[in-house]
Amino acid sequence: MSASSTPSPAQILSLYRSLLRVARDFPDYNIREYTKRRTIDAFRQNASLSDPSSISSAYSHGKSQLAVVKRQAVVYSLYASPLRSVMELQQVPF
Repeated sequence: MSASSTPSPAQILSLYRSLLRVARDFPDYNIREYTKRRTIDAFRQNASLSDPSSISSAYSHGKSQLAVVKRQAVVYSLYASPLRSVMELQQVPF
């Protein structure tokens, strides 16, 4: 895709799914949930864009953020704590 062409809705949806999929790779609950929440919020914020250049710009920014998130997921997995978060423990009914 060239810098001036507008991404298709399928490409945008693919980017969204990729960001959410990579978010699942974080071993830490807080980082994982933050990444998911930030992805959802950014796509909601940019849903109203109608100018092709701003759509292309947002898409390019999203692709660069995907690369950052992938690298960070690897780094976090190297230094993951063996202890799980309280939020990840199974709830035992009383």
